[in-house]
Amino acid sequence: MIDITRHRLARCYSLADLRLAARRRLPRAVFDYLDGGAEDEVTLYRNSAGFAAYELLPRALVDVSRVDLQTTVLGQAVAWPVMLSPTGLSRLFHHEGEKAVVRAAARAGTIYTLSSVASYDIETIAAAADGPKWFQIYVWKDRAVVRDFIQRCRATGYQALCLTVDVPVLGQRERDLRNGMTMPPRLTLASIVDAALHPDWAWHYLTTPRPVLANVASLAGKGLDKLMTQAQHANSQLDPSVTWDDLAWMVQEWGGPFAIKGILSATDAKRAVAAGVQAIIVSNHGGRQLDHTPAPIDVLPEIVAAVGDHAEVILDGGVRRGSDVVKALALGARACMIGRGYLYGLGAGGETGVNRALGLLRAEVQRTMQLLGCTAIGDLNSSWLRPTASRSRIDNADSCRHREVL
Repeated sequence: MIDITRHRLARCYSLADLRLAARRRLPRAVFDYLDGGAEDEVTLYRNSAGFAAYELLPRALVDVSRVDLQTTVLGQAVAWPVMLSPTGLSRLFHHEGEKAVVRAAARAGTIYTLSSVASYDIETIAAAADGPKWFQIYVWKDRAVVRDFIQRCRATGYQALCLTVDVPVLGQRERDLRNGMTMPPRLTLASIVDAALHPDWAWHYLTTPRPVLANVASLAGKGLDKLMTQAQHANSQLDPSVTWDDLAWMVQEWGGPFAIKGILSATDAKRAVAAGVQAIIVSNHGGRQLDHTPAPIDVLPEIVAAVGDHAEVILDGGVRRGSDVVKALALGARACMIGRGYLYGLGAGGETGVNRALGLLRAEVQRTMQLLGCTAIGDLNSSWLRPTASRSRIDNADSCRHREVL
């Protein structure tokens, strides 16, 4: 019998193809939750478009029969310089959720980062695969919860902690508001019909346990037995009063490799290093928080220059091609992180789809290196790039709103 999922995925040749496959399989509200950004989605568009600011400068007559893609991130060896970003409630997109993703990451020889608001808990994901794992955390109002998360991560062998700092409040994601993807969800006749028109997704959603915020649900004495109450509790714990003192406290509390995610300025990068952070993740939350911020690739060089050898710099946001990864590394990034890229694969075909997404992207990184004439990612620097001669950038909000954003 033909495996329909594998056959469909085999005809996907890029992350853009996987995006379209996920769009066909998922109800609109679910796909837009994955795909959308804040307000006019200007930042969402800029994140990918920013890579066009640089051209690659290949060198000829180089033996590229062997290309070394290996590197280390915070002392952890990885097979290639792409890591998996934290994404919340992944079981919305496929019933296998984060289990599928962590297994695919381990198979690909790279790091998976579990979200605080994942649909499986810390312990379950720790046991699901042997690959390296980070845990993403917020400074919640209830510091006892933070301590509990840290102790559980330490007990189950997570290698690093990743603090997200760009969510003092939730961004305005208007696709979700229009589709009723709120807490509580706003069911409409259109959303019910749309779910029925996507039978594969609907069948698994109805016949498997409903998604939960597993780490929130495990909090004792909170009465958090439903997704709605879990999400409301998590949102109420976002603390707009968090300061650099809270970061220093968390670095000390964890006592191990520590990354900060959501930095867009050299000034903040230097303050993070001074607080004891070892990795700066240049990110605008995938364009889902503050609209009209710069793309990570646009501010990467100044942040790399600001921190020097005092911290590793990781780019998160807009990576859709292997050439994007190569450009970021040439500008000084140690590695890149992807979120939507692997979620497109998850939404299109579960673990097999994530395998396909990572396999396609890794092949593109290797092919780009070979065509560039560079045999090791450690040899990449700005001499392999030049600014694009004529750069067209669409910043008009109305144009971005209606554009198919990749």
